[in-house]
Amino acid sequence: MIRVPGKFPAATLADDGRFHQSGFTVVELVTIMVILGIIAAVAAPRFFGRNTFDSRSFYDQVISTLRYAQKSAIAQRRFVCVAFTANSVTLTYDPIAPSATHTVAACSANLAGPTGHVPHSVSNSTASFQGGAPATFYFDALGRASAPVSVTVNGYATPVTVEAETGYVY
Repeated sequence: MIRVPGKFPAATLADDGRFHQSGFTVVELVTIMVILGIIAAVAAPRFFGRNTFDSRSFYDQVISTLRYAQKSAIAQRRFVCVAFTANSVTLTYDPIAPSATHTVAACSANLAGPTGHVPHSVSNSTASFQGGAPATFYFDALGRASAPVSVTVNGYATPVTVEAETGYVY
């Protein structure tokens, strides 16, 4: 085959003397454009919609905050209370150490976060808890939760769970 310059698309001269054109037909180009349009219509909302990302971010922040609350209760040997609102979690602690006479959490002081901000809380303006805010609970000085807790962030299927006996957060 011999390439013939100046022909568009590339034209070749076959051994039998005929020209062969190579390129795309209009039907092929339209088909590709339709397929790309369908893919763009399905994929574009996923790139521009932040709800899924915000829900996952809030889910991760809630788990981290609950783990921090448990670790703080153990380290400070104090009750650490976890208060929920529709779209936030705030940590407070009881300044009085637990004893035989002081067995119920009376959380009145704000717990400082790992970076020093007071009170330690996480919130998200676009993500919230499914079914509203769960009940307030606390971790005791051994890291045990006062009650089992399970909360679900809207837009994220896996619930955040706290075991009562061990305080394990997952």
